[in-house]
Formats: sequence, C-alpha cells, structure tokens
Amino acid sequence: MSRLTDPISIGGVEIPNRLYRAPLLECAGNGPDAVDTLVDELEPAAEAGAGLIFQGASIVTAEGGCAAPNMTRVHDPDFASELSRLTDAVHDHDRRIFLQLSHGGLRSLDMWHAGHRDEAGPTSQRAVSQPPWHLRLADRLGFVDLRPDVLSTSEVYDLAEAFGRAAGYAVDAGYDGIHISGANMGIVQQFLSPYYNRRNDEFADGVEFLLAIEESIRDHAGDVPLVTKVPAETAAPPFVRRHLTRGDGVDIATRLATAGYDALVPVEVSVYWDMSIVRGAYPARAWAASELQSDYAAVFGSRWRAQAVRAANRLEARWYPRDPGWNADFCRTVSAAVDVPVLCEGGIRERTQCETLLGENGPAPACDLVGMGRPFYAEPRLPARLLAGQERVLCESCNNCTVPQAAGEPGRCRTPDIVRERGRLAAEGAYDGTGEDG
Repeated sequence: MSRLTDPISIGGVEIPNRLYRAPLLECAGNGPDAVDTLVDELEPAAEAGAGLIFQGASIVTAEGGCAAPNMTRVHDPDFASELSRLTDAVHDHDRRIFLQLSHGGLRSLDMWHAGHRDEAGPTSQRAVSQPPWHLRLADRLGFVDLRPDVLSTSEVYDLAEAFGRAAGYAVDAGYDGIHISGANMGIVQQFLSPYYNRRNDEFADGVEFLLAIEESIRDHAGDVPLVTKVPAETAAPPFVRRHLTRGDGVDIATRLATAGYDALVPVEVSVYWDMSIVRGAYPARAWAASELQSDYAAVFGSRWRAQAVRAANRLEARWYPRDPGWNADFCRTVSAAVDVPVLCEGGIRERTQCETLLGENGPAPACDLVGMGRPFYAEPRLPARLLAGQERVLCESCNNCTVPQAAGEPGRCRTPDIVRERGRLAAEGAYDGTGEDG
C-alpha cells in the first residue's frame, strides 16, 4: 500500500510523492507578463512540496478553442520556449510539471461569451458533428450562439497534429510530460461522447482521435509521459439519453492504456460545462459582488441573461452538491482494469481521504496519485501542511473562486474567513518547507 509521501514513476519520470496540483485555469493569457503570471501561480506549489504540477488547459491552435477568457495558447514555438523559465523554476525544487493541452471545440468562447463576440465578431466553433437538438434549442432561444463548423476527416488529423506540435514545443521548453484535457466538454470529450459524436468516418469511434493525438505526440515529442482524462458522463441530466456510461469509460481507459498512454485520470462529468466539475456550494458571494455585475452582464449579453445563468447555477448547486472524492469509485474500477497509474481528483479535502484512496488504510486502492484543484486557490502552498500531516485543507468548495473566471478574473479564494485563516497559518510558519519530513 502506498503512502502520500512515497515516490512513483509515470512513463519513466520519477514523481517525488503522490500529491499533485490538478489542472486549473491560470488565466495567464499570452501577453508580456504571461510567463511571470504562470511562475507566480505554479512555483509555490512546487516549492511547498507537490510532487507533480499540471499547468492547466493550454490551447494548441492559433485561433478559436478557448473555453474561458485569458487561456494560454502554446501553438507558437517562440512563446513556448519562454515557458522554460517556468519549468526551470519547478525543477529547481526537484518537482515535476506536465502541460495540459486542450481545445474547446464546440464549447468555445464564441458560443457562450457575448462580450467576446461583440469584440471579435461572430465566428464559428470547431465541431465533431452537428450539435445535439438541446443545444440547437438553446441557440434559438438566444442563450448561446451556435455556428458549428464540422471538422472533415482531414481536419481532424490536422487538429491531432496541432496537439503533437504543441507537445514537441513543451518538451523543448522542459516540461516533464503531457496531459490531454479529455473532459469538461472539450473537443476530446466531444469525440468520445455519443451525445456529440454522430460521425460516419473512422473518428465515429472517438478513441481514434486520442490515438491520433498520441501518434502525433510520439512523432514530435518522443516518449514523453502521456496522461489523459477519461470521462464517464454519469452526471448528464436525465433528458440526455445518449451519453458515456461508467462501463464505457472503463472500456476507453483499457484501450488507451493498451495503446500506450502512461497514466489515466477517470472523471465523472456531465455532457455540459456545468457544476458537475466543481461540485459544492452555490457561490452567492461571487454572484453578489457589486464590482462584477457589469462584467457578468457583458459576458452573458445582458443583466437579465446574467440573472438567468445565476438561477441555473443555483439549481446546479443543488443537483451537484459537495461530494468528497466523487470520482473515487470510478477510479477504483479503472485501477482494477489497467496496469498504468491512475490519478484521482475531485472534492478531495483531507489527508485521511488521500491515504484511503491510496490504499494505506486497508481497502483496495482507488488510485496511485491524488490531486486537488480549487484548494490551491485558497492555499497556493498547501502541500507544506498536508504532507507534514495536517488533516484538512482550508477550501470549503464554496465556488466563489470559479464564477468570476467567466468574467476574466484570475482564480483566487474570495471567502474572507479562509483568506484570514491562511494569513494566520502563514504567520505561524505553517507553509514553510516542503512538509515531507513531517
């Protein structure tokens, strides 16, 4: 059985311990301060002892594909080379960093962000197939702006090639591995999902897209460790009849492990970009923030549309309440079916829970590494406490950090009690060191 502080290897790369920073929105963009922003955001986790850090979803194309404001693009080798300052900073602490590669496909800013459309003009979204009727209805009602540009077979291969080129640039910049964003309604999930994929070519089998990405990455980046999320759409609303079951997810995971993916991240999600990926409380403080009201109105097209999204957010919080370790059972099933490391994330907030997932407390292990995302917004240096034996992180899954990101705000904790407690702990030296000797 594994301990949180035990090392592990992914694709031949040694990870110092089993705790990782899950991919988040760094909101760094590509401007002159982008790399500094990423260093400021990610180096504290490495300095505090996280064995592995995932830089969040980074777009592989020059245009389109951004699912949220201020996402970073890594299609440009000149910009990517500057990211060596980030990888050097992480390596200086003897930690490892993987780059998550992504493309939003249908779920791009062009579809849902009215302010972006006003600035850039109406543009199409790269689509796997014609959108499902539910989304077409939302388009007719004015909630989204669908302009699907269905990928031809050759264009699918071109997109897979873009993932490979970006991976090559990442390896040249010093990244230790590549993480494919395979969930959260991005283009990879759209290929895998029967809800979105109605193709009649070889990519009707959505796994073939991930295999094409792997082949391209091997061509451009060699044997770099390759990780991907594997979705099961068990959180899809009841009216969605066609979706990935947990059994489908296990089959996908087995095929990918056999094909050469070096680690897998099983996640239970919806077919939509909703609170199934950030289960927890309704973010009342974020929605009520007076300084953000005009921003929300600009994002969603008007104040009444912002209020409609707010109401939907409230309902989703009831549908997807806080659920500690909600991917654990799926991870455990995948772990039993594959012989590569399995990573588990989603609502994990306690040291004891980490140990249980790793199998230290007796039950069959659910995974080989455990990850946290939103808690790093609350405590950028949380590994120093958790690895030293402290039981619980400060994050309460209140989600006040997430909603403002739709308006282009950086991810940070906005709950005063937690911010004050972090300050108190910092003053007491709780975040000093790496915690691994604790």
